[in-house]
Amino acid sequence: MVCRQCGTQIADKAIVCFRCGTATAEPTARPPAGRRPLARGPAALALLVLIVAALIMGQVPTAAVPREVGYVLAGLAVVALGWQYFGRRR
Repeated sequence: MVCRQCGTQIADKAIVCFRCGTATAEPTARPPAGRRPLARGPAALALLVLIVAALIMGQVPTAAVPREVGYVLAGLAVVALGWQYFGRRR
């Protein structure tokens, strides 16, 4: 067999040309279609809110922060992480 790219004589059972690396047959399986990029906006916004909240809470004495604020911040963190995790699985 002759390589279709460089013209080198290669074995009939060769998968690729030993000189140029060109495949001797068309691929049987095609690569999956490209994934669409993830929307980074909502996750970045949630991260920004968490950073600002952490800075504010660091300046406030512990007893002055209501328990609900901590729950809301933890919920935002879970939503941001879930958004990133489940967004990549699609």
